[in-house]
Amino acid sequence: MGYAMSRFEIESEFYDAADTVNQASNSRSKFKKPLSALDHEIAQLTKLKSEPKEHFSKEVPGKRHLPVSTVKMLAGREGNYSGRGRFSAADCCHMLSRYLPVNGPWPVDQTTSRAYVSQFSADGSLFVAGFQASQIRIYDVERGWKIQKDILAKSLRWTVTDTSLSPDQRHLVYASMSPIVHIVDVGSGTMESLANVTEIHDGLDFSAADDGGYSFGIFSLKFSTDGRELVAGSSDDCIYVYDLEANKLSLRILAHTSDVNTVCFGDESGHLIYSGSDDNLCKVWDRRCLNVKGKPAGVLMGHLEGITFIDSRGDGRYLISNGKDQAIKLWDIRKMSSNASCNLGFRSYEWDYRWMDYPPQARDLKHPCDQSVATYKGHSVLRTLIRCHFSPVYSTGQKYIYTGSHDSCVYVYDLAQVYTEGMFGTRVSGEQVAALKYHTSPVRDCSWHPSQPMLVSSSWDGDVVRWEFPGNGEAAPPLNKKRIRRRQFYL
Repeated sequence: MGYAMSRFEIESEFYDAADTVNQASNSRSKFKKPLSALDHEIAQLTKLKSEPKEHFSKEVPGKRHLPVSTVKMLAGREGNYSGRGRFSAADCCHMLSRYLPVNGPWPVDQTTSRAYVSQFSADGSLFVAGFQASQIRIYDVERGWKIQKDILAKSLRWTVTDTSLSPDQRHLVYASMSPIVHIVDVGSGTMESLANVTEIHDGLDFSAADDGGYSFGIFSLKFSTDGRELVAGSSDDCIYVYDLEANKLSLRILAHTSDVNTVCFGDESGHLIYSGSDDNLCKVWDRRCLNVKGKPAGVLMGHLEGITFIDSRGDGRYLISNGKDQAIKLWDIRKMSSNASCNLGFRSYEWDYRWMDYPPQARDLKHPCDQSVATYKGHSVLRTLIRCHFSPVYSTGQKYIYTGSHDSCVYVYDLAQVYTEGMFGTRVSGEQVAALKYHTSPVRDCSWHPSQPMLVSSSWDGDVVRWEFPGNGEAAPPLNKKRIRRRQFYL
């Protein structure tokens, strides 16, 4: 072992360089500006979760910024560098996170309907895909992606806007452009679930008694961590919380001045709720003090256009948002303001993201009161409410941010590796480490497996495909491309 270690020390630069080249070949973008570490607490937190301990890298002075090779990690474990004879969670994340799921794709499903929703279950054993043609499918990942539940939605208006799987994986809720959310028993023995034909899809009424009978649509829907509540964002500018145990609406907040496109719980406690709207604002709501003030705990400004999706890091502190200004922003809620007092001024251009390209003159604009920690650009947010997510905790330490895109790709960014852009280096943007290209229409949603290097993308071309590293040992089969009939309006 002594000889192997000394030989390895000599060859360590070769292994590190080979791994770096391999990672670069997986479509790392080439930027003119030098990369640097994000100067913020979240960069240190991410580093602690996803980088190996010093005992694995101290043999190569000056190379700390490079990934430590897997061979060296294994050799260090055999040599008991840590003194514990095993890898730490951060060591495991370091090895898993460097192997991005970029090989493939392999087919999961092909339909003639636009796919709007992708979601792995918390343990990765199930996968949910929602389609425009009133169809929701639940796949058993561990049984070769066989369809476990084929759901035909009830009273669907326009499309399935969102789905959410309960933490115990026993129930699934789905929403559309209606105040009625339906719930399905996932664990029943019936594979084909036709609403009120083969199974009952109970309706949960989110409309309030004092809304004057106004019919609104629900854009976003999430279970709480304990599975007892649902939070929803709607087209009537409100946030709703539904108590499943009491089977009634428990909270309605007039939250924004435009559509609430996205909501989520901030942490496991369920006290914090994050919301994003077409009024360009992210808001933080603390339910413990809503009865006293009825106002948000704070407002986060920085987007120049409406917000399409929010994902929480799960720690009650950090979140990311996707915006129609073609950017993802990383936020620390400790930087939020008490109100949106900053005036954006007059917009010198007119555009509608549903059928127009983003104006070139708007791409270099910056919010005068931008409170975000970092910005990630390169993808396209047009035609539909494109979604973004943190990568999984277990396998990557949430080191990456990934998103769908109107240009039919999936983009992966390194959260903590950034570069400055603009004439004076005033904006901090994240490094793009991968672009997955296969689809022929916008990728609205995608989902990374919680413990394996596997990512599933779903697109308006009707294809649901999976990307892996290293794959299943077989070449990805050719998939039939289909043309999906375009409609005038988009969601």
